[in-house]
Amino acid sequence: MKRIFLVLYITIAAIELRAQSIEKILPLIPKPKTIKIDKGAFVLNNLTVILSDKNSFEAKYLKECIQNYFGFDLSITEQYVKDASIISLSLAIPDTTVFDKEAYQLLISPERISISAAATNGLFYGIQTFLQLLPLEKNKEIKVGCVNIIDAPKYKWRGMHLDVCRHFFPKEFVKKYIDYLALYKMNTFHWHLTDDQGWRIEIAKYPKLTEIGGWRNGSMVGHYNENRIDTIKYGGYYSQDDVKEIVAYATERHINVVPEIEFPGHAMAAISAYPKYSCTGGPFEVATTWGVFDDVFCPKEETFTFLEGVLSEVIELFPSQYIHIGGDECPKTRWKTCKNCQSVIKREGLKDEDELQSYFITRLEKFVNSKGRKIIGWDEILDGGLAPNAAVMSWRGTKGGIEAAKQKHFVVMTPGSHCYFDHYQGEPKNEPIAIGGFTTVEKVYSYQPTPKELSADESKYILGAQGNVWTEYINLPENVEYMALPRMAALAEVVWGTADVKAYKDFEKRLTKHFDVLDYKRVNYSKSIYQITNKVSANKDKSGILLSLETSFDSNNIKYSFDDQPLDMNSLNYSTPLNIQKNNQIKLAYFENGKQKSALIEQAFYISKSTGKNISLKFNASEKYSSGNPFTLVNGVRGDSIRRQSDWLGFRVNNLEATIDLEKSTAFSKVKLNFLKDPANWIHYPKLIEILASEDGKNFKTIGGLSGEAIKTMKGKVEIEFPIQNAQYVKIIAVHSGKILEGNPGAGSDSWLFVDEILID
Repeated sequence: MKRIFLVLYITIAAIELRAQSIEKILPLIPKPKTIKIDKGAFVLNNLTVILSDKNSFEAKYLKECIQNYFGFDLSITEQYVKDASIISLSLAIPDTTVFDKEAYQLLISPERISISAAATNGLFYGIQTFLQLLPLEKNKEIKVGCVNIIDAPKYKWRGMHLDVCRHFFPKEFVKKYIDYLALYKMNTFHWHLTDDQGWRIEIAKYPKLTEIGGWRNGSMVGHYNENRIDTIKYGGYYSQDDVKEIVAYATERHINVVPEIEFPGHAMAAISAYPKYSCTGGPFEVATTWGVFDDVFCPKEETFTFLEGVLSEVIELFPSQYIHIGGDECPKTRWKTCKNCQSVIKREGLKDEDELQSYFITRLEKFVNSKGRKIIGWDEILDGGLAPNAAVMSWRGTKGGIEAAKQKHFVVMTPGSHCYFDHYQGEPKNEPIAIGGFTTVEKVYSYQPTPKELSADESKYILGAQGNVWTEYINLPENVEYMALPRMAALAEVVWGTADVKAYKDFEKRLTKHFDVLDYKRVNYSKSIYQITNKVSANKDKSGILLSLETSFDSNNIKYSFDDQPLDMNSLNYSTPLNIQKNNQIKLAYFENGKQKSALIEQAFYISKSTGKNISLKFNASEKYSSGNPFTLVNGVRGDSIRRQSDWLGFRVNNLEATIDLEKSTAFSKVKLNFLKDPANWIHYPKLIEILASEDGKNFKTIGGLSGEAIKTMKGKVEIEFPIQNAQYVKIIAVHSGKILEGNPGAGSDSWLFVDEILID
């Protein structure tokens, strides 16, 4: 059954406000280019008729939306009905001189609703705007305020991506995802169908691609840094009938589906099925871990024949002008030692392996072009020379997009900084595990797809932008929803061309109105915009810490509870900083109108004799990967080893040498510290820890320590005990492990030392 997603509404009371103020609160996303508010309202009821071609999908779609929610069974007629309230859908030039095929006009008067456009996609967008104006309440008749909206998008490519290789999602969810795009007037669905971890599209000529390549013998559990892999067989794929059904579903909603078939890299699933298309001949297994792999397609004749066969079937299934060929993260390791690859380099007069990749892509581009299509690839396809007719998807920042546009190639901007929706969107310690990064709704909304470095003529090559949802850490449909929404809504307004970074608060108000309907539809969207931020400082007598809380909304609506107490409407309201002097587990959430709006935040505080005290460092911590603030080590908060943010301090080359002033001579017999180990990111345990004490802060004596294997066996949670000491100053020295040993990532480079809370008891 088709699932239609209606969006929010304006109240009749709001209609009576001034046009200028009403425009600001109309819950329309993306915000239209021009809005004029008129007096009065149109009455929608079961007697309303839709004046349209009876075969029009748009008319049927509108009828279905209204019937599913309000229960009104509107008739569709091609003949004018006297004295009836009419919703007219017409293919006509709207009341403006600047219109393209995606533009529309929505005119609501007391007598009728008129949606006009030069093409059916414009009609569809006008319908989406109309649906967003409908109230959420069900009544026998619905009043819709009178407006005149003339609207058109700025960018041609308004897209969202979905990776179904790392984790597979059923056909019905893919349709649901397409409905989200339609709701926000997005027009491109980038479907990432092949990668190292799975081949997800049936290719009749090569059945092993799905029989073998569609399944892996395990998956990573937790974060990549934990290096845990289960042994559960995992996979799935879409039949060609599934693909046809999804493409037809998207096409009806005026969404172009761009398939991605990866080459020459990210090919482990394919060469596991057909190892003869690799450099070494295998054998291989479909990848069970995330990352980049050295085994890739080998540029020999049989490989090109194979890929041409795959692309032929893909082109038959997808009407898209562009076929995405990946082209990213292709190691040249195998190519450098492969006799065939080196002979191709010599035969074709190529300079190096980068030019070999360009040759590989250019050759297959000619084949795609011969089928009347074009290729688009990630910005690595610029390396070694860009294929003649290729478009570029710029993900490693904006540099690739700028370079391609200057070469007069079309570009889709999708930089990781603003458009990667697999990044954290709220404080990481309160969010589901993600790959990393930090991309809030506000940051997405601030993005400008056209780089300032381009001239007016060069800017014409910027097709638009898209958001990417990579799924290493997203294994369920509801998790896709959480990561994509509401950032998708923010990007939709960006690519529609009406986003105004100075008016972000206006967008935020409209967005929160959309949340009501998402709640009604049980969409698992993120509520990170309600995020509660906190600041920890020493309390007045340095006997603990002060916790200050804030939101971008009304901070007085923050409620909190301690330890095992439940958090609900009867919990305490935050008003002044909280004085924490003992170990506590605090729960926080933002409430509004009797409902919890934000996600529940739980934070443990560990209070010791060092908490809140003055601390100094002999060597500054790096500010590249942490706050660099020494107080981080005595603020009562322990760092999360997976969701790393400012709770850790990082040191490279220099050691940790911290001195804590306990204010007076104090008895203690234990020091606890946490260290991080993550070899993939060059982070290693210290090789030596030394604890020293002093009464005057000048003359220190060693009172305890650990080294070598003793540190490793504690797995980062170091606890050093010694006979009771009396001292005012405690010095902690942790010596980083030096150069990284052979066999580890970054071998020969300086290691990193990461440390968090220091507890003295």
